[in-house]
Amino acid sequence: MGIESISMKDSRQTHLCSICHFPLKRNGTTSKGTQRWRCTNCGTSSTMTRADTTARNQLTAFVGWILSKQTQAQYAATSARTFRRHTAWCWNVHPTLPQTGEVFDEIQIDGIYLRKGWCALIAIANGKVIGWQWCAREKSIAWLELLRPLAEPRVVVTDGGSGLLKALKELWPEVQIQRCLVHIQRNVRTQLTMKPKTPAGKALRALSLQLTRIKTREEATAWIALFAAWHTEFQHYLNEKTYAKDFTDARPQGIRSTRVWWYTYERLRKAYSSMNIVLKRGHLFTYLKEELEALRINATTNMIEGAINSGIRAMIFYHRGMPVEHRRRAVEWFCWEHTAKDSRTSLGALIRPEHYTQRARKLAAEELVEERIGPELYGTAANAEEGLYARAGWGGRSA
Repeated sequence: MGIESISMKDSRQTHLCSICHFPLKRNGTTSKGTQRWRCTNCGTSSTMTRADTTARNQLTAFVGWILSKQTQAQYAATSARTFRRHTAWCWNVHPTLPQTGEVFDEIQIDGIYLRKGWCALIAIANGKVIGWQWCAREKSIAWLELLRPLAEPRVVVTDGGSGLLKALKELWPEVQIQRCLVHIQRNVRTQLTMKPKTPAGKALRALSLQLTRIKTREEATAWIALFAAWHTEFQHYLNEKTYAKDFTDARPQGIRSTRVWWYTYERLRKAYSSMNIVLKRGHLFTYLKEELEALRINATTNMIEGAINSGIRAMIFYHRGMPVEHRRRAVEWFCWEHTAKDSRTSLGALIRPEHYTQRARKLAAEELVEERIGPELYGTAANAEEGLYARAGWGGRSA
């Protein structure tokens, strides 16, 4: 029987010898447990490897390490250097989320800042991440990029921000907004401190602490009445001004100021305004509205702050030292892991051949780089001008 007839007979064989193209048979396993194959004609022993399967396994290990608290040496079955070499290409994979068009009753959105001026805008629903967007600052255009692929919900829970409000007004003008009550308390605490000195500050601080304890519409109505009574009682604090008498004597020569007066209790005014503006906009007690009562809307962004943002900060702490680009990729993988499993893209579908073959193309491109023509601008060799050159004999020494 000739080679041609054997090849035709075994044309359906998936494992053929790379040398003589004869069929292979199983021949035990290697020390690592990999299946070994042996050619029935030339006796060559080999193992079958699939680049896509290897890449998927490497990416799975890479994501597992990113989301763990362990170092590379602790996590990897091999050495840390081998782990880095095998998974270096994984930083090129960008996790993405397919948009399902699902309509949610409530969406919570918030931003978390990284170093070097990077901010991750994150949206969650039912405790799962449904989208993220990178930006330098929380501007309206960045919020639009995050929210545009999503379906309009009933309520958006947020910590506030002029850029976000502008984006919501443009994209979802009919959506209802609930300001995070915990963030309002933090704003008041920032202005008044935890222990205010004045009676007005103490009373306003106490009112802010009551916000997170309100559970019914009756309690909200009573709080609004107390807030209005506070304004009536301490309005003179808010309007009190301090005037500059003589800037010429009080300031060094040559320094001038056009400011003649200022509010004596500026921090008290800011604390009051942080609650009054939200109350006037109707964003303070949205979660208690009658038409939303059955939905049980959250009054805070604690779900995204505690489950997502705190987890991202912990991950960056455990793997501190990463460059900014790697930090961004780690945040994306964290968000991908905290999405609904039935809606996110699988790891295998995220990998493309150019991801794990990029290293080979990069090395090939470096070999083709030609040397620069002309004199060397910055050299590392020793030279006589700087007194750094090899000397022999008694040169430079006195007799």
